[in-house]
Amino acid sequence: MSTHIPRLVIAAPASGSGKTTVATGLMRAFADAGLAVSPHKVGPDYIDPGYHALATGRPGRNLDAYMCGPERIAPLFLHGAAGCDVAVVEGVMGLYDGASGQGELASTAHVAKLLKAPVVLVVDASSQSRSVAALVHGFASWDPEVRVAGVILNKVGSDRHEALLREALTESGVPVLGAVRRVQQAHTPSRHLGLVPVAERSTEAVEAVAAQAAQVREGCDLEGLLALARSAPPLLDEPWAPHGLWAGVPQGDGGPPCSSEAESLGEGGHNPTTGVHPKNAPVVAVAGGPAFTFSYTEHTELLQAAGAEVAPFDPLRDESLPDHTAALVIGGGFPEIYAPELSANEPLRKQVAALAASGAPVIAECAGLLYLSRSLDGKPMCGVLPADARMSGRLTLGYREAVAIADTPLARAGTRVRGHEFHRTVTEPGAGASPAWGFTHPERRTEGFVAGGVHASYLHVHWAGAPGAAARLVAGAAARG
Repeated sequence: MSTHIPRLVIAAPASGSGKTTVATGLMRAFADAGLAVSPHKVGPDYIDPGYHALATGRPGRNLDAYMCGPERIAPLFLHGAAGCDVAVVEGVMGLYDGASGQGELASTAHVAKLLKAPVVLVVDASSQSRSVAALVHGFASWDPEVRVAGVILNKVGSDRHEALLREALTESGVPVLGAVRRVQQAHTPSRHLGLVPVAERSTEAVEAVAAQAAQVREGCDLEGLLALARSAPPLLDEPWAPHGLWAGVPQGDGGPPCSSEAESLGEGGHNPTTGVHPKNAPVVAVAGGPAFTFSYTEHTELLQAAGAEVAPFDPLRDESLPDHTAALVIGGGFPEIYAPELSANEPLRKQVAALAASGAPVIAECAGLLYLSRSLDGKPMCGVLPADARMSGRLTLGYREAVAIADTPLARAGTRVRGHEFHRTVTEPGAGASPAWGFTHPERRTEGFVAGGVHASYLHVHWAGAPGAAARLVAGAAARG
């Protein structure tokens, strides 16, 4: 299969150069011009895709070659970008920064090569002039397989400054496709884990995205950028599909995805992975709202494809779980910011505790782990886990290789996964009598809690890289009947 989707990767020499501002502004500028824009983010980050979704009106999607495997990057991209006029992929960290100690794996450059996409380098030019040419030349020539096809100069101070930068870059062979000035109103505030999520900012986030788009329209060559995107060659991969026997597995990993809902449900309308009939779809409640904003788009798609009815709810506002909840998923977010409000919602905390005590599947990642603990910064939480959580002064960050220690609703004992940790909180103890995971790289330790149907851990796992996880969860919920 050959699919041509115009696409660009927005990269930078280092974090803090302005990738998110330029990428989000470009997405919105293209969308305002009447284009259907597919937004993507390299790496595990949950927050930037929220701004991308606000800019484009489409779900933000992650492309993580570490957690999902390099072989799934192009299929996941094609799935997310289907039917779009152009795709914009925001990079992570510096262009060539990948998983620690594993070469180019999961770097922006790696993903750009997997997508055969041209790269536009966003350079913070605030403290340089002629040296910018040496910087761009180095990045463009480092890996011949990476096509650095344009530069956007960010944080340009004046017309004179811009003229000096453009003059220097005429000898680099890499065209300047934009020069963005410093404008305070386009600033997006940060805190201990990065940008403040869209769900917490509402009006301010809308205004910030609009301001970023105005900056890009004013300072960038939109026609040149679109022409560059259209120069990307066709991709020969099959789109990833969340449904059927091959849930989460692209073609080439053992068989083709099903081509229709009927096929995905098998003969008689049953899902062959879970045995769930659509008329008896179990309700899987998924926490959302400002306190629980971290979730990959594909998780909901996988749950629905496995036969579940996905029911979102907001633990800050809803005093009860969705009707007929048979399983619960509580992802990441910032419960530490909302600990008093979460604690004050005692009716919901009691319902969550009762559901967990009943043996129903309950999957909690990071923020969900804190919410299920006895307390968070001294505020009572759900009391499902024999642990207390608190903010700490230490950032825990990085990719992890892990193995499931016990059978859980998410994985069989012995299942190996790749995930990501990102938090400034700790739980005491850090693991239960039956831990969720045994980390094998880069350090060896146990982590998390398993009890009954509860699987709670700091580890974020992208289910597209763990085929069968969603189907196992839905099967467990359906079995309760």
